[in-house]
Amino acid sequence: MKDFAGRTAFVTGGANGVGIGLVRALLNEGCKVAIADIRQDSIDRALKTLDNREVMGVQLDIANRSDYKSAADEVEARFGPVSILCNNAGVNLFQPIEESSFDDWDWLMGVNLQGVINGVGTFVPRMVERVKAGTRTGGHVLNTASMAAFLSSGSPGIYNTTKAAVRALSESLRYSLLQYGIGVSVLCPGLVKSYIYASDDIRPDALKGAMKAVDKAAVERLAGVHDYGMEPDVIGARAIQGIKDNDLYIFSHPDHKDELREVFDYILAHYREWPKDPGYDQRIAFEKFRYDAGVEARRRSREAE
Repeated sequence: MKDFAGRTAFVTGGANGVGIGLVRALLNEGCKVAIADIRQDSIDRALKTLDNREVMGVQLDIANRSDYKSAADEVEARFGPVSILCNNAGVNLFQPIEESSFDDWDWLMGVNLQGVINGVGTFVPRMVERVKAGTRTGGHVLNTASMAAFLSSGSPGIYNTTKAAVRALSESLRYSLLQYGIGVSVLCPGLVKSYIYASDDIRPDALKGAMKAVDKAAVERLAGVHDYGMEPDVIGARAIQGIKDNDLYIFSHPDHKDELREVFDYILAHYREWPKDPGYDQRIAFEKFRYDAGVEARRRSREAE
């Protein structure tokens, strides 16, 4: 998508971190931007730094589907149809899976994955219908995952799970929306100057029943680490360039390329030369349909870039 000016963008988690970088970059491109965030005080602070711009704030818990629809209706009533959706909001819990409760799972899955699903389910059908009706051309969906979608360690286990799911969702959506001229990208940043280390501050009371006590010393250490994260405005500018180029993957950080190559090689090394099993030839003939469809989808996707 090349034409940003005059379009309406909806950015979740837009008041801090990567989100505010996306907001500023979109405004610089001439967009009208809605900042959706769960923290009203953060929205208020962000809006004060964006004077004389076409920007509005809407307080939203993206895990709440009905509230999401209400927020979408409010934004479109004021700014017009949303054709740029940035599913960016996320939370983290820095602990391994075996030490996590169902409340922990429900919290992170509700925000990091269900929040993306709610954004896609709310806005994408509207985008598609407008394209079909000829009232709007194109559009773009940007889903913020993380390098954790590819590079998983023991902790934070649930976070890694959610980000890998967002990556898969984005790939599938990319191929299904090609026919409508709607682009899909997945943003995979590394370390960011943000407040994600303080996610416990916004954890819903209903999901605190089985939570571990917050390790304040660990939070302070993480705050120090995040001070060296990439500036949100740098990520925002690189994300916009990726949208303009219609890239499926947007890697904002150059830090992980060699590691990613090692991981892919490690995965491929697990393949073995098994002897043919009964039904092998018939199965391969069937799989060829899926393989050929995948090749064609990737070809069309590259041509769209």
